[in-house]
Amino acid sequence: MTDLDALFQGRSFAALLFDMDGTLLSSIEAAERVWTRWAAQFGIDARTFLPDIHGRRAVDSVRRLNIPGVDPEAEAEAITLAEIEDVAGVHAIPGAREFVATLPKDRWAIVTSAPRALAVRRLEAAGIAAPEVFITAEDIPRGKPDPACYQLAARKLGWTADDCAVFEDAPAGIRAGEAAGAAVVVITATHQHPFETPHPTRADFRSLHASVRDDGRLQLR
Repeated sequence: MTDLDALFQGRSFAALLFDMDGTLLSSIEAAERVWTRWAAQFGIDARTFLPDIHGRRAVDSVRRLNIPGVDPEAEAEAITLAEIEDVAGVHAIPGAREFVATLPKDRWAIVTSAPRALAVRRLEAAGIAAPEVFITAEDIPRGKPDPACYQLAARKLGWTADDCAVFEDAPAGIRAGEAAGAAVVVITATHQHPFETPHPTRADFRSLHASVRDDGRLQLR
């Protein structure tokens, strides 16, 4: 029995909530190109902070750098515009398109730290259709690891987050899922190094399946 089987044996979920970057699609190449060019303007070696940008809103990442005289809101907007222009290499995580296509439209959501325009652009580049419930940076006052984003997504679907499973890849998002009370599955497709986590992990979605039970709840296997 795998760790995923052990966690979900006999358990069902009202809905599934997905992070986007690093979970449903990979945008690492494009994002790191843009952030590296941006950091060079300030004489910053992007390698010192790139691992920490994933799963966070751009404005939060800029603030964490504490660059003197910088307007985080303005810089985040400039970074976002550059990321919208550069989607070379953005692609779906293996099996992700097929997996979400099997889910009822009212039983899954995307919860991303990206602004809506960028999120839509990346989903289009990856060939993934946006769900009806689509939470982006504009929808929440505080980004991950604050759990509000996952709580909002669950509420819009008509449920509570503790009755949902969250699919994540980054530490900030994992902590958000935990704080929301959701079950968490970690997707490791974009991880460069072994990742320590108490949650079940999968490299991608090719070995995952979801079925709808007679009572309408989702069963993972």
